[in-house]
Amino acid sequence: MKLLRPISIFVGCLMAAAGASAQISLTPPAAQAPATAPASKPSAKKEAPKQTSKETSKEAPKPKTPTAAKKSAAPPKPAATPAPSPTPAFDDPNVDLVYGAYQRGLYKTALDLALTRAQYAGDAKAMTMIGELYSGALGVKRDYAKAAEWYQRAADAGDREGMFALAMMKLSGRGGPINREQAVRLLASSAKLGNPKAAYNLALLYLDGQTLPQDLKRSAELLRVAADAGNAEAQYALATFYKEGTGVPKDIDRAVRLLQAASLADNVDAEVEYAIALYNGTGTPKNEAAGVALLRKAARQNSPIAQNRLARVLTSGQGAAVDKVEALKWHIVAKTAGKGDPMLDEALADLSPEDRAKAQEAARKWIGNDKK
Repeated sequence: MKLLRPISIFVGCLMAAAGASAQISLTPPAAQAPATAPASKPSAKKEAPKQTSKETSKEAPKPKTPTAAKKSAAPPKPAATPAPSPTPAFDDPNVDLVYGAYQRGLYKTALDLALTRAQYAGDAKAMTMIGELYSGALGVKRDYAKAAEWYQRAADAGDREGMFALAMMKLSGRGGPINREQAVRLLASSAKLGNPKAAYNLALLYLDGQTLPQDLKRSAELLRVAADAGNAEAQYALATFYKEGTGVPKDIDRAVRLLQAASLADNVDAEVEYAIALYNGTGTPKNEAAGVALLRKAARQNSPIAQNRLARVLTSGQGAAVDKVEALKWHIVAKTAGKGDPMLDEALADLSPEDRAKAQEAARKWIGNDKK
């Protein structure tokens, strides 16, 4: 059995404005469209954005009180005067207490420290952090206008993450009116400073052809910049380009290598495509067992396409042992998500009432857990 790829829906499903979801075809995922909130926006899960801090936080060094030298015959001396306190931690470039507080969920503390750094040290990254806190309603009431002001200050100070965040706000109309021209300029400046998220989103605008004139070659160049920096969405999108020959020469082998890289970064759409390539031996040595294992992973990550393909494998027994109860379970789950399959309806019609009941109960449990 050969796992088939559905027909590609290329440009239309990229942008959030189109409201389409990512397909099994090598189509850049719509969830990453620039009309949404920035990919870098922090959630309430205590996870720090990359643009606002160092990768690790350190505790401020504690001053040591000097001790008087011992003299055997000398009379007692008064206690030595403590040395002056070290420079406050927010002035030390090797210490990032803002990030540390943010990471521990101490958002009010992070805000206070960031305000100090922004106002007295002109710290552009602290300005971006303040924007993130106001935008995400972390430690303060959500205020998009204030967030935009701080992002603007960070952008003016040369911070690429502040530029990117402000661009996404201007694309979505948060914190002020939509201004696509300014957004494009900010994305271009951020991308020039090496921000892969900015390069990826700018590539989508060149691909979409609405905000900017469509330029597939330029889009591919920007995707390559972001992909080379390790951006999984860009790797997946660029794989599409090489698969279709869009803006670049068609190259299936290179497309599959990019899919592999994106799948290693847990991009679910890339996992499904790479699994199919492994199963069929397209652009990579054939390895049905590895393909099925990756399909299982993507199915558990709620990819309806992976669930459907896994059900087909379990029904046919190619690459995995036949398990029609498990196959029906995944078929039901995929069908609930809108991925029906008449072929599976027919192939699984001969299941006994007992086995069918087991599969239906397993599917109900899966769907119920997914909704929690």
